[in-house]
Amino acid sequence: MSESEKVSAPGPVSEKESGPRAVFPWQGRIRVAVTLLIIVIGFVTVRPLGVTGRGLAVTVLLVICSLALLSRHLPLGFAPRATLLWMACGVVAAAALIGLSSSGAGYLFAFFLSGHIGFRFPPRQAIVLAALSSLLCGAVLYFRLGPGHEALPWTFGLITGAPVVAGILSRNRQTAVEAMLQSARSAERAARAEAQAAVLTERGRIARDVHDVLAHSLAGINMQLELVDALIETGDLEKVREANDKAHSLVRESLKQAQWTVHALRENALPLLESLTAMIESSGYRDALDVTGTVRELPAKVTQNLLRIAQEALTNAVRHAPGGRVRVELVFEEASTTLRIRNGPAARVAPGGTGSGSGMGLVGMRERVALLGGTLTAGPVTLGPDQGGWQVEAVIPG
Repeated sequence: MSESEKVSAPGPVSEKESGPRAVFPWQGRIRVAVTLLIIVIGFVTVRPLGVTGRGLAVTVLLVICSLALLSRHLPLGFAPRATLLWMACGVVAAAALIGLSSSGAGYLFAFFLSGHIGFRFPPRQAIVLAALSSLLCGAVLYFRLGPGHEALPWTFGLITGAPVVAGILSRNRQTAVEAMLQSARSAERAARAEAQAAVLTERGRIARDVHDVLAHSLAGINMQLELVDALIETGDLEKVREANDKAHSLVRESLKQAQWTVHALRENALPLLESLTAMIESSGYRDALDVTGTVRELPAKVTQNLLRIAQEALTNAVRHAPGGRVRVELVFEEASTTLRIRNGPAARVAPGGTGSGSGMGLVGMRERVALLGGTLTAGPVTLGPDQGGWQVEAVIPG
């Protein structure tokens, strides 16, 4: 809501003293239109009007009452006490207008001023001013002060303060709406802050994953290449070839880990099964995945961490048990999801220089599972065809 659309009262310095502002622009425009209509009706119907005698007095009272009504919509910057005094003057002027005018709808000013007072001021002050309006208007008609409306009963003057109730109710309703809007704005700001924090957290996670995949692997490759340079000077071609083969092996492993990381970073776009299948195939294993139970979609956080655990376990299998058999089991149970990666013993000697891992390790896997409220077990396989191998099992509740 722009500043030009806000409806402000003169002189208020606090919500308690001045009343609420219009929550919706169209409400303020309707109130301004009604106020102007009352003023026009007053100047058209109230008589006598003139520049001398009683006509001058009636004209002055009409102007005072009009300004009192308009003060709700004019940002005059009065102090709270001055505003209260000005409304009291408006009430007195409305009562005097009823007495001095001989015809017209001058009494409308008293009614609308009471409603304006109820909306503008706290209930105690509003009720006091409304009671003053009722007593003054009732007294003017009861004692027939001035030539005013002979046809109006004095009880009519007493009810001029009644609209204060409608003003108070309108004030309370608008205050409640403003509180709801403020609460909604606060909730929106909190949601934006939370979303921003989530973005920063995700950036940090991606940075760690990329570092794990590249930094350690590149360090190992660099070490092997430096070794090649050193061996070339010795002329030992056999050792040069061996170091070169190790470097190539590290490059291949780094590419596989990069593929795994890309798939894992896309876990919000790819289902768990597709990501896990692609990860297993990129590691060189075919038909290694067994799925048990009714497949269901898991929360993104669970999917992400299961893929990270699978990535680390497969990396360890490739590094420490090359050529060995690998089986990946994904079990969907009613109350939990289990990921189990088991590899058999190495079928050939693991090449040197491949000891640099992703930086996660068993400690990292346990931390990931603990964040999800699950459990992780890892250790050597002591029975069955995979005896001498290694198994990692993560059980996630829900």
